[in-house]
Amino acid sequence: MIRNYFRIAWRSLLRNRTFSFINIFGLTLGFVCCMLITMFVHDELGYDRYAAVSDRIYRVQLHVTGNGDIATYPTVDVAVGKGMANSFPEVEAYTRFSVTGNVPVRYKEVDFKERRLAYADSNFLNFFSLPLIEGDARTALAAPSSIVITRELARKYFGTEDPLGKSLVIGTRFPYKVTGVMNAMPEQSHFHFDALMSTSTLPYLNGNSWSNISTSTYLRLTPGADPKKLEAKFPELVAKNVVPEIQHDMGVSLAEAQKSVNTFRFFLQPLTSIHLYSDTKYEIEANSDIRYVYIFGALALFILLLACVNFTNLSTAGAFKRAREIGIRKVLGSLKSQLIVQFLAESVLLSFFALALSFLLVYVLLPYFNQLSGKHVLFNAFLTPGFIAISIVSALAAGILAGVYPAFFLSSFNTIRVLKGAAASTGNRKSVLRSGLVVFQFFVSTALIISTIVVYRQLHYMQDKKLGYDTQQLVSIEDTYLLGNNEAAFAQQLLRDSRVSKATVGRDVPGSVFMDGSEVVPRNPDGVSGKEIHSNIYHVDYDYIPTLGMKIIAGRNFSRDFGTDSTAVIINEAAVEDLGWKETGPLGKTIVQSGQQAFTVIGVVADFHYASVKQKIAPLMMRLGRGRGGMIVKIGAGNVKPFLDDVKKQWDAYHPGAPFSYHFLDEQFASLYASEKRTGSIFTTFSIIAIFIACLGLFGLAAFVTEQRTREIGIRKVLGATVEQLLVLVTREFLVLVALAFLIAAPVSWWLMHDWLQSFAYRISPPWWIFGLSGILAFLVALATVSFQAIKVALANPVRNLRTE
Repeated sequence: MIRNYFRIAWRSLLRNRTFSFINIFGLTLGFVCCMLITMFVHDELGYDRYAAVSDRIYRVQLHVTGNGDIATYPTVDVAVGKGMANSFPEVEAYTRFSVTGNVPVRYKEVDFKERRLAYADSNFLNFFSLPLIEGDARTALAAPSSIVITRELARKYFGTEDPLGKSLVIGTRFPYKVTGVMNAMPEQSHFHFDALMSTSTLPYLNGNSWSNISTSTYLRLTPGADPKKLEAKFPELVAKNVVPEIQHDMGVSLAEAQKSVNTFRFFLQPLTSIHLYSDTKYEIEANSDIRYVYIFGALALFILLLACVNFTNLSTAGAFKRAREIGIRKVLGSLKSQLIVQFLAESVLLSFFALALSFLLVYVLLPYFNQLSGKHVLFNAFLTPGFIAISIVSALAAGILAGVYPAFFLSSFNTIRVLKGAAASTGNRKSVLRSGLVVFQFFVSTALIISTIVVYRQLHYMQDKKLGYDTQQLVSIEDTYLLGNNEAAFAQQLLRDSRVSKATVGRDVPGSVFMDGSEVVPRNPDGVSGKEIHSNIYHVDYDYIPTLGMKIIAGRNFSRDFGTDSTAVIINEAAVEDLGWKETGPLGKTIVQSGQQAFTVIGVVADFHYASVKQKIAPLMMRLGRGRGGMIVKIGAGNVKPFLDDVKKQWDAYHPGAPFSYHFLDEQFASLYASEKRTGSIFTTFSIIAIFIACLGLFGLAAFVTEQRTREIGIRKVLGATVEQLLVLVTREFLVLVALAFLIAAPVSWWLMHDWLQSFAYRISPPWWIFGLSGILAFLVALATVSFQAIKVALANPVRNLRTE
């Protein structure tokens, strides 16, 4: 019996090729999108779960409250981990690491620049369950000046030689002995390093400081420990360790320092939630956002529902074609249940056929999807027993969902009326369900159009926003400290180049996540200190602000004419506000930095975005000196390649073999939004597919409706109706439904996009015309889709149509 059901179903699909193609193609696209998005979501949810007890590992983070604002930092000071482990029995173990940034590395005469190096505690490898290929994970990072490298880095420097026991020179003079070789760190990790150096090498990483931010610190709690109850004990440590330190370093009273118990708060971030829930300053790598998981999960569901809606609409719309078949089957003794099973069999067969095609299409499209999403999903992931089982269940559910209403609808035809031809008239009656499904399709389509435009404009806004400094024709030359005493001579030689208009020596570049920072307090003329805040610090020279085209809005720039500028600072507008000087003005006032270093404010620079536009501009102070390590050069318009080639020759003349690297400031700034741009591209791509699926269904539905009204159109045309009038007649009903869909989609989309935009500190306010434009686009898409069929029938010979009827 079941075999017979599927044989008849197969014949029916072949007999209705257009109907079958639209449904199979729509369902295939739906399955493909669902499969790819499912893998994307699965990858996002799987971050940092490779550690043996990842559910018991937490990162220690810091909240600093000031002027009604809360700044969150993913790093704490060097003594925090050890202090918590010694103070609380709930802490089973702790580990730390500190990122180094770009570092030159040398082996014999081979020099490279490495960007992913870090200092790590001796238990780091075992803490995160990172096994070694060579060496002992328990002791590899115990001794000072030891280093563990990845297999790829070992091949890069040593080729086929055994790397263990050999030395790499890190920086300019420090040799590190290779004590271990590891595989590349898991892709689904919030940090990736090519080499780990022992923290015992650097004395400051083993100090007793509590009140700054410098190291990423992780705790592993004992089984059953409650992290919330542990957090409640942290103020005890602040009172014991942070308060005395602030009192000493800032030179404030004990009463003032004790305020930090409420403003300086440690808290725990679960390891497995960092990637999706943490977007703090100084993140090691760009994290994602749980909102995107929800958005893409909902998008996958909607795409599949659109494909199912297509099937339901087309099946019910085309029911009249099968009316006589159903009547004859009933006369011959078919039960209603048998007819229901028959039509469900057709639906399920179509669904499984679409599933089979979707696997083939996924295989073809996967490389493009990986390129688009930045993932490295392998096709084997789609062939696991679990995924195949879920796919089969999903295809079965989709087939039943799409076919259940048509099955009951078709099987309920009255036998006598059907055989008399009454079923044909039923097709002309408006179906509330069918209209509702069309509204749903264009509700989704209109919402996606609105969302896509808002996403595009927000990304465009971030990229085009005035940053407060000039990014054009600015080249940052990295690691000039490698030139040693020749750094100044190299800079002077560049300045003599007619193609260079300005240059500054310094390692602090807007867009870089690596910068100094410190707790600072304002000291009023009466000697009373204000509220402590955290400020980032740029170490600059006299030419930094002019070279980058920044604007001094109060006071002056550093000048060689003032010998006291070595103890002066220039602060930004955000620092003025957080220090409480917005009303009284900051010029001539004093800032005390950690260590009781006092600086006089001589100028205020207009706020500029030295970090991502996603983040609110934070307080910044510029200090004179310690500007070695890099150069920023302003060059004239024209071909920059010859200029850079000449700079490379000059570099080699001062330090042959040292790695020469540079970047353009506009490119570095654009790289801050790589994750958002990638996510926007994925969303736009799948939105277009969803809209296409909706149009595909509408196209098929319009074909059935116009076919049903062929006789009516023929009669109207004979009576003198124009093509335009016939077009309005056919499209009016559909366009009314599209208008209704827009009225529902507009407020829903506004609410969703408003919530998404809250994750950006600087964001657009969607103007009203976006919604109007989206409604017009949806209207035009529906009109174009329906009009093709309507015009085809309207232009046909009416005599032929009436003869056919």
